Amino acid sequence: MARSGRHPAAAAAEPSGRLMEGGGRANQRRRTRKDLLQAAARLIKEGRPPTLEEVAEAALVSRATAYRYFPNIDALLAEATLDMASPDPARLFEGASSSDPVARVVLADEALHDMVAANEPALRLFLASTLQQAARNGGEDGVPLRQNRRTPLIEAALAPTRRQLKPAAYDSLVKALALVLGTESVIVCKDVLQLSDSEARKVKRWAIKALVEAARR
Repeated sequence: MARSGRHPAAAAAEPSGRLMEGGGRANQRRRTRKDLLQAAARLIKEGRPPTLEEVAEAALVSRATAYRYFPNIDALLAEATLDMASPDPARLFEGASSSDPVARVVLADEALHDMVAANEPALRLFLASTLQQAARNGGEDGVPLRQNRRTPLIEAALAPTRRQLKPAAYDSLVKALALVLGTESVIVCKDVLQLSDSEARKVKRWAIKALVEAARR
């Protein structure tokens, strides 16, 4: 791949503003970021650390585009490693017999909580990096600062219940649950509330049940 200019397939990965507006442009940016993380993961699994240029080529975007999303290869590889450690929705609920939304969301939360516990130092450094980046530019260029991994997990958990809820209630429930699941809630429970791990899990289970019941009403 050339070290300057756009990759031949970059136009497909980054459509022009004339073709995409509003939510379409935002969705494309999220997909581009995800493509970079997935490409990095594939190269990592080959057994050697790739360069940012190699990841960009594998993701079918230009080097300049890759640098818009990640300031350096270390930042990209750090998040790609965490991305690989995150629970996969399809695998988590494969063969799941229960359709109860509370039980399924609790299962998702437990999987995420276990991942956070196993990768806490790396996740804290990752959060610090994204906060610093946000303080510098506030995300004003429209490029997502982080990958949204918890929403697909929540949506998979709620899949059997989605048609039972009004669209507005479902949308609010997914967003509210995103505040309960994930790294930040674990850190709040641990650092701010000074809860033990078992206490934190219990509080989050209570919150999940309360939010699902509220959405059902």
